[in-house]
Amino acid sequence: MPVLPGAEPYRHEGGDVGVLLCHGFTGSPRSMRPWGEYLAEHGLTVSVPLLPGHGTRWQDMQVTGGEDWYAEVDRELRALRARCARVFVFGMSMGGALTLRLAARHGDAVSGIVLVNPANKVHGVAAHALPVVRHLVPTTSGLANDIAKPGQDEVAYDRVPLHAAYELRRFLRQVDGELPQVTQPLLLLRSPQDHVVPPADSARILGRVSSADVTEILLEQSYHVATLDHDAERIFEESLAFVGRLAPGAGGTAVPGGTRGGSTTGG
Repeated sequence: MPVLPGAEPYRHEGGDVGVLLCHGFTGSPRSMRPWGEYLAEHGLTVSVPLLPGHGTRWQDMQVTGGEDWYAEVDRELRALRARCARVFVFGMSMGGALTLRLAARHGDAVSGIVLVNPANKVHGVAAHALPVVRHLVPTTSGLANDIAKPGQDEVAYDRVPLHAAYELRRFLRQVDGELPQVTQPLLLLRSPQDHVVPPADSARILGRVSSADVTEILLEQSYHVATLDHDAERIFEESLAFVGRLAPGAGGTAVPGGTRGGSTTGG
């Protein structure tokens, strides 16, 4: 199937510091593209892959699962490692879970991670019914475009394939068990008004990782897809400053001023 317009993967060859950006469940690189372009403009090497089963039609997701999605970002990380001296991984929603698994499994090969509204669990009574319901009903209504800013489109499916939702549930459980293996510096940005992922997911992640260098920032003006929302510029600037602090001089990353104002806690 052809890739939907706007859902194409994005790559940019920059300096010797690379960033891998992981999009969310049923979404596409469109949600990460402005972020990736911002980092590219500041001299970084950037990769925003399209996850298997995404960016075409929801039926294509029915035959994919967590290991397929992880294999794609794992392959991209290895390619960046071969090209760059330092590599960071950023992820939103399910992309945050993929980021955490990469950090847990690759250790020092990942210099730091940035999470935006990361997912840790499939919530609700319906989640417990997925093992059975997925064989009876193919899809349910979608989760796309939870964005406060008008006129934005993340190019995501308007249906959730239930086989894939079941696979997501299994994958998130596996990642939760690996969280204590995450030791890298971590920047987590979350939206209090997120209608897709509850704040409990971020709290769970922060409570289980072993990272000593942790910063949490609240995105007061955005919903779930904050990378396309009112706080997008802050996400971009904070993440660039994070990279600049850990890899000084990388692509001119000293330009932004780091965490400023708003609701911020550090650990």
